[in-house]
Amino acid sequence: MKYGHINAGVNSVAGDSEWARLLDAIRRKLRVRHYSLRTEQAYLAWVRRFIFASGRRHPRHLGGNEVEAFLSRLASEHDVAAGTQNQALSALLFLYREVLETDLPWMTNIVRAKRPRRAPVVLSRDEVRRLLAMLHGQAWLMGSLLYGSGMRLMECLRLRVKDVDFERNDIIVRNGKGGKDRHTVLPRTLVEPLQREVERTRMLHEMDSAAGCAEVWLPHALARKYPNAARELGWQYVFAAAQRSVDPRTGRMHRHHVDDAVLTRALKTARQRAGILKPLSAHTLRHSFATHLLESGADIRTVQELLGHKDVSTTQIYTHVLNRGPGGVLSPLDRPGGVSELRADYVVFVQHRLLLETVAVACGDVAHGARDLLGVGVHDDDDAAALAAGFAVGSAPVAACIEHAEPLSKRGR
Repeated sequence: MKYGHINAGVNSVAGDSEWARLLDAIRRKLRVRHYSLRTEQAYLAWVRRFIFASGRRHPRHLGGNEVEAFLSRLASEHDVAAGTQNQALSALLFLYREVLETDLPWMTNIVRAKRPRRAPVVLSRDEVRRLLAMLHGQAWLMGSLLYGSGMRLMECLRLRVKDVDFERNDIIVRNGKGGKDRHTVLPRTLVEPLQREVERTRMLHEMDSAAGCAEVWLPHALARKYPNAARELGWQYVFAAAQRSVDPRTGRMHRHHVDDAVLTRALKTARQRAGILKPLSAHTLRHSFATHLLESGADIRTVQELLGHKDVSTTQIYTHVLNRGPGGVLSPLDRPGGVSELRADYVVFVQHRLLLETVAVACGDVAHGARDLLGVGVHDDDDAAALAAGFAVGSAPVAACIEHAEPLSKRGR
């Protein structure tokens, strides 16, 4: 599905002007409220899917029953995640409340997808080292910055040159989740590589200026408030894309930031090469950042501020690494005086038993009278045969092995 600017509809929708007017109305309402482009695309896709699932009838002629049935099918037939179903519900509520100005009745019969409570995937320090060692160039720098600062993937990609303070080792995250700004740490080891990346951005900006395409996208009305800001180096993206592209909202040529798929693909390849079995994404580096800070004794409130969490309860999910979590519990199997002390004897017993079985196969069962020496029952003929075979071949190592295995056989049983 392709999305254009304000005057363009979803290309895969039939060319009926009624549908085009509806989609344009949704776009206008979303942009007035400064919804992100990704949210706009997701909402339009859900509205289109709802229309087609309802027999291509106009949403004005549909109501709560149709919405309820559509959302229930998502959970019962399509087995979508709880977040997916909630996104569809939000899109349809926005359509009816903000665009059609119709209040839907309270829907109590929706089959809701259950949201499981999952523990975050966290890499060990060695796994992080191996993963980053398999990344190269710009992907390595972005991955290192995610782990070293705790930023989200899109926060890293949307980082502007002016928001990196090399003197104070500080990064200002603008318009993060929930539209909030925050400060986070700039790792000292990344200062020089990041300065080289800024120099690359400066060179690309000079090329764009010579080509008349030096303007970068600015949020909201800043382009009108500061007419020259879009052409300044400070507003350019640190991780600028290699090629210029057309802004889907304005239709103007800009140099945008690197696509998020670039790092996603690089991490997938690096995980395989590093031999890491855990499933991971760019967000896993953020989880590892928080967990390793708490492991090293950082205050949970400080970690909350660095991550940009509104509530400390969100940050507490990482306390599974502290003494209050499973990581701080000593298993009864590992306690002194426990059953783990038998492990060494058992390993020796198993090793000698395998040796006895090997000798028995090689020499054949020649004397079952050895059962009396081992003190074994009828069901232990293999042990007796191996013992006899050892004496038959006159092997001193084998005989010594059998002599040592006698008390272990009794103890192992």
